[in-house]
Amino acid sequence: MANPKIGIRPIIDGRRLGIRESLEEKTMAMAQAAATLISENCRYADGSPVECIIADTTIGGCKEAALCAEKFAVNNVCATLSVTPCWCYGSETMDTDPMTIKAVWGFNGTERPGAVYLACVMAAHNQRGLPAFSIYGHDVQDVTDNTIPEDVKEKIIRFAKGAVAVGQMRGKSYINLGSVSMGIMGAFCDPAFFQKYLGIRPEWVDMSEVSRRVKYEIYDHDEFEKALAWVKANCKEGRDNNAPDVQHSREQKDAEWEFVVKMTLICRDIFQGNPKLYDMGWYEESLGRNGLLGGFQGQRMWSDWQPNGDFTEAILNTTFDWNGPKQPTIFATENDTLNATSMLFGHLLTGCASIFADVRTYWSPDAVERVTGWKPEGKAENGFIHLINSGAAALDATGKSKDAEGNAVMKPWWDMTQTDADACMEATDWCPASLGYFRGGGFSSHFKTDAEMPVTMMRLNLVDGLGPVLQIAEGYTVTLPDEVHHTLDERTDPTWPTTWFAPRITWEGAFTDVYSVMANWGANHGSLTYGHVGADLITLASMLRIPVALHNVPREKIFRPHAWSAFGTKDLESADYRACGTYGPLYK
Repeated sequence: MANPKIGIRPIIDGRRLGIRESLEEKTMAMAQAAATLISENCRYADGSPVECIIADTTIGGCKEAALCAEKFAVNNVCATLSVTPCWCYGSETMDTDPMTIKAVWGFNGTERPGAVYLACVMAAHNQRGLPAFSIYGHDVQDVTDNTIPEDVKEKIIRFAKGAVAVGQMRGKSYINLGSVSMGIMGAFCDPAFFQKYLGIRPEWVDMSEVSRRVKYEIYDHDEFEKALAWVKANCKEGRDNNAPDVQHSREQKDAEWEFVVKMTLICRDIFQGNPKLYDMGWYEESLGRNGLLGGFQGQRMWSDWQPNGDFTEAILNTTFDWNGPKQPTIFATENDTLNATSMLFGHLLTGCASIFADVRTYWSPDAVERVTGWKPEGKAENGFIHLINSGAAALDATGKSKDAEGNAVMKPWWDMTQTDADACMEATDWCPASLGYFRGGGFSSHFKTDAEMPVTMMRLNLVDGLGPVLQIAEGYTVTLPDEVHHTLDERTDPTWPTTWFAPRITWEGAFTDVYSVMANWGANHGSLTYGHVGADLITLASMLRIPVALHNVPREKIFRPHAWSAFGTKDLESADYRACGTYGPLYK
């Protein structure tokens, strides 16, 4: 399926005999500038630039609006940005397609009242139940100035990133490999949520399908040999923390490595399909299931007797494998459908890997000092949260990728280099699975996030009587002295990957302190994404009609549809709830 496009609608005063003619060049220049800005600054998850399509003519009335809509309908337009430097006829020129995400940029100039049109058409959108984002520059420009002001750029880019995220979800599938793990409610796939809020079709595949494909060798045998050789050369084994009398033999471990490599290929093929399977005579399997995201139940019906899914989950979620850099496949541990959705949001907005983690422990400064003798300092001075899971986190979380200045980062997958991949692999070892948890064996990735990086933790939750809500916490990964890290890490499972996370404190509400963040977190899992992307998440959530229950994003960065102001401007969190409740899910 072709990537969704953003349609640019140049809106103009339709009065001819001098007025419209004088505005044609300026109006189309705004449209071209907006399209260039979006394509140069926004990418799809596959790494290609976001495509924009501009109406064939300026739009001065309902006939031209209809012609524009016809063009957009056959070009997979998921969102529209209307632009104008002047007064136009509001309800005659607006985008009335209920399936598109909408924004309007009104030029702030004194020669022509673009601001008046913007206000007029926002009123029309609000009155007709078609929420739209209002974009208007802070400072007056001359009519001959075709540059886009920085504040306008920020809003257009934020709108475009959210809109194409919505478009890329529509029509895709969530793949439940298995069902509910250990009674975790997030693993109970709610098909109504996926259908109505995201436009995603849930698919259920029993875990026995993995066993069937292993038994009948339904995978690319050449790629298996390549992947296994890569594993032997790059995946060094870590400590075996099991009692000596129960440790698996070398022969057993070698067999488990072969199994988990096959499982990785198989799970990927179930998501995406594989033409090699067609050549082998497996036509149905070659198609895949149109998966955009999914999860693996694993515990316990699988991991009590088969090698666990940690290697598979870690490698699929990572931005590279034996074939080099690749787009991560969003694959949630324990089939936590809601954490998978959180991971997807982060990935679609950044192109980076998303880190699946248990939100395990809050370490107060006093507790750290009592246990280790060290008083936290720097970004860790107010305490931090131990993010750790069973070894399925993306290897990008090692913090070993570097930008051009040598800073530790997590990169969009298309910017990953072999040097980055090698550094991440070198920082990771693979510990034999803790047999108390995983009786079937397997291997868990083990590393620590060894860098201070800006990150955003997020979590989608479902609440009875309320529906979906999103939680957002911007902050930093922090590093601890080696002896402190060792002391704290040994108190959990030291064969799993660890990230120490310090949310940014605002000294009020849920961000009064780090303890309050943990106390208000909605589930045992969270997703971590590189960068401070809370504002982008808030915009995306508003497009999907999902209220944000907790965040520490500065008020001036919050960008939601104009109609939200009608629900209150003093308490934006409450207004968000009322607006989302009024409009309901994006797909009725």
